[in-house]
Amino acid sequence: MTRLTRRAFAASGLALPPALALAPLRPARADEVRRPLVIAHRGASGERPEHTELAYQRAIDQGADFIEPDLVMTRDGALVARHENEISETTDVAARPEFAARRTRKVIDGRPVEGWFTEDFTLAELKTLRARERLPHLRPLSAAFDGQAVIPTFEEVVALARRESARTGRTIGVYPEMKHPTFFAGLGLPMVETLAQAVRAAGLDRRDAPIFVQCFEPEPLRQFRARADAPTVMLAGAGALSPERLVELARFADGLGPELSLVLDLADPDLRPRPLIAQAHAAGMKVHPWTVRSENNFLPPTLRRGEAPAEHGDSATLLRALYQAGVDGVFTDFPELAVQVRRETLAG
Repeated sequence: MTRLTRRAFAASGLALPPALALAPLRPARADEVRRPLVIAHRGASGERPEHTELAYQRAIDQGADFIEPDLVMTRDGALVARHENEISETTDVAARPEFAARRTRKVIDGRPVEGWFTEDFTLAELKTLRARERLPHLRPLSAAFDGQAVIPTFEEVVALARRESARTGRTIGVYPEMKHPTFFAGLGLPMVETLAQAVRAAGLDRRDAPIFVQCFEPEPLRQFRARADAPTVMLAGAGALSPERLVELARFADGLGPELSLVLDLADPDLRPRPLIAQAHAAGMKVHPWTVRSENNFLPPTLRRGEAPAEHGDSATLLRALYQAGVDGVFTDFPELAVQVRRETLAG
């Protein structure tokens, strides 16, 4: 996606409150236009509890181009930023006696899950909860921020990106993911239409807007494209993607978000690229793989350092391999390192 100037926001005709009005921004330099995007996966989620203003702010301060809110829905139809609709791992809901009776068991996309679910709470009720680190055994420094942040809405994440665009003098984009849209639709919570309306209300309903809407489910993404002009990205886990399938996906997706193993041979010490990047580009799609994390627990064996799962290994080499392979952006829990390696790679 072409890097945008704040002039593009103004061209949308969106009227913003004075506190959010965007001041003039310098045009993007040519090297900025070509460089791959650094996408803060759930914010700087390696350092702050994921999907909180703390994590998003940290990512922006570290130079991320986009911040990613995974979106689920509340009982009263609000879009909120949580990785899953089951929230016992990422909030203090289990310690709140007033909500003890709402613990339940559901089947989400064919998988049984037990806990507390956003669709059983109003937005006002969710706002009384406090976020916490999902992986405290791997990220104890992030866990030190437990209890300091509330669950943000999609609109609040967009507002943060706009404020920080004005403050930093660079465009901060948003990269929302629709989580379980078919499941929510079955509950009478139309995620696709709700997000399309929110995107239109934010003035992001344009092909050149600083937003990507992503999803693992093709049909909801196709439905979103029919309702809004914002750029879209089809997510893909492990498994083959033929050139023919990519051409089909390109009819409603501007980009592909593949799991790392689909773009690099992670068993190869040289991390040689697979054909998918070139194939997706040939179909006219951007390629934004996920997710680079620095802990040994998430790295290929050749990049681990030390024995402890929480120790940081050589994720810089992984990032460098992705940039050199020609990706258009990368999801990462550690945006500062991704920005640094991008700078060094482009300079080299």
